Amino acid sequence: MRRFSAYIFLALFTVFAAQIRAELIWTPGDGWKIEGGALSGLVGSDARNALELMNKARAAEEAGKRRTALRAYKKVTKVYGNSIYSPEAYYRTAHLRLQGRQYYKAFEAFQRIMTLYPNTDRFNEVLGEQYRIAEDLMNGARNYYFGIIPAFRSRERAITYFEWVVANAPYSDYAPLALMNVAKTHQRLDNTPYAIDALDRLINNYAQSLLAPDAYLELAKTHASLVDGPLYDQESTREAITYFEDYMILFSEDEGLAEAQQGLDEMRTVFAESKMILGDYTMKYNKNLRGARVFYNEAITSFPNSAVAARAREKLDIIDAREAELGISSDNDADAARRANTPAPKPKRKKFLGIF
Repeated sequence: MRRFSAYIFLALFTVFAAQIRAELIWTPGDGWKIEGGALSGLVGSDARNALELMNKARAAEEAGKRRTALRAYKKVTKVYGNSIYSPEAYYRTAHLRLQGRQYYKAFEAFQRIMTLYPNTDRFNEVLGEQYRIAEDLMNGARNYYFGIIPAFRSRERAITYFEWVVANAPYSDYAPLALMNVAKTHQRLDNTPYAIDALDRLINNYAQSLLAPDAYLELAKTHASLVDGPLYDQESTREAITYFEDYMILFSEDEGLAEAQQGLDEMRTVFAESKMILGDYTMKYNKNLRGARVFYNEAITSFPNSAVAARAREKLDIIDAREAELGISSDNDADAARRANTPAPKPKRKKFLGIF
């Protein structure tokens, strides 16, 4: 009994393998035929009817009768979805839709192949077609309903399609390209937080990609675009500084280094200015010299060799003079070190004498 079961399993495996190896070939004289395998996934009248539909559809396609061909291919996918003809019918349908600039339906047909037949030999080809559809829509291509009525441009749809490309093949070369285009399209639509999310996914999931340097620099610039100036919250400023610095460390030979340095200097200036504003306010309105000293020192450490730092050192001199008038002592060694941009001397450790 076990031996008989083994024979049955072997026979079924052989049949399945033959079907997997089978390839559907079209020749103008002979129509569709299966090569390299024994089965179509159908038997009897179903096999004949499916083949007849496929030949009818391809003949209509060759004759330029798109609607007739689309109807025949649709029937194949609906009635004979488990056959070898179905993925080919979806593939031909997608290309016919593209001919009529029906981008939405073309993408959907390609997606049917990716979902229902993920082991297809045309996986990379279909993925590339999906990427190109998304790219066309991103660049302003219009979808045409019924092949004749133009729709509004839909870059939001392009974003959705790029995300499908990433989901279909997260380890392909198309994935980081798609994420970069998602970011660019969101930026074009003023969806900055979503652009940041796409760039963040790119640098975290595809750190070895050739697009990683561009993503780091673009991420820094995107955070910088959210900065409203020294009078406002500095969270975006800090994020921009971090990504500019990371980019310059990780990609020190990249061609965008000068741009990154300029962006970093601008962000550090804004951040230092924010500390100056806090210091001025604390000294003028709160009359808190020690508190103002902290903010001015932070301005210096934020961007030591800048005009802002020079102003902060002048403010510290004023504080020193006022504290001297009031007889208030200050940590002059630490302040002097900051003004000179040199590390402060470490305080000596106190010795405690035990009593025994």
